[in-house]
Amino acid sequence: MLTQLFLKVAFVGSEWVLWVLLLINFISVATIVERILYLRRTKVDGDDLSAQLDQFLRAGDIRGAWTLVAESDAIQCIVVAAGLSALARGAQACAEAMLSAKAQMKPALEARLNILATIGSNAPYVGLLGTVLGIIKAAHDLTADSAGGANPNAVMGGVFEALIATAFGLFVAIPAVVAFNVLQRKVRMTLSQVDALAHQVLASLRYDKKPGNPAAPQTSHT
Repeated sequence: MLTQLFLKVAFVGSEWVLWVLLLINFISVATIVERILYLRRTKVDGDDLSAQLDQFLRAGDIRGAWTLVAESDAIQCIVVAAGLSALARGAQACAEAMLSAKAQMKPALEARLNILATIGSNAPYVGLLGTVLGIIKAAHDLTADSAGGANPNAVMGGVFEALIATAFGLFVAIPAVVAFNVLQRKVRMTLSQVDALAHQVLASLRYDKKPGNPAAPQTSHT
C-alpha cells in the first residue's frame, strides 16, 4: 500500500520539487539581503571608535564617552554604553553590565543564519529527490510504452529533465553556504570588537580619579 502511494507521488515527476527549490531560493536570497542590510545599518568603524573612546577615558570624561556611543544601534556601542552606565558601581558591575548587553544583542546579530545553514546543507538533497522521482517516472513511461515501442529519445529527455533538479539544488545551496560563511565571519569579527572595547572600558578603572573631574571613574587600592 505504501509502495503504491509512493509510486503515485513519483509518477507526478520532479517539477513540483523545482517549485519547492524556487521557494527555498527565494527565502535564501531574502535572508541574505536582510542580513546584509542589518549589518550595514549597524556598522561602526571599530578602530575609530576605540581611538575616540580611549581619548575620553584617558581624560576621565565618562559623560563624553557615553555620548559617543549612546545614539548608535551597533552592538559595540550598545555594550560599551551599558558598561559606562554601570561604571560608577565598580569594575564588577561594569563587566556584568557589558556581558548582559552582549548576551542580549548576540541573538540579533546571529539571527536567521541557521536558515542559511539549513538551506545550504539540505537543498542538494531536495534536488536529488527530484532527480530520483524524475528517473522513476521516466522508467515508468518506458515500461508503459514498451509494448508499443517506446521512443528512447523521449525517455532520455525525461531523465535529462530530472537531472535539472539536482543542478537546481546545487544552485540554491552554494550561494547559501557562501553567504553563511561570510556572515558568520562578520559576526565573529564584530564580537571580537565588542570584547576588545569592553576590556578597554574595564582598563579605564585602573586610572585614579583626577582632581577637578568628578565624572572620572573611582578606583580602590588594596
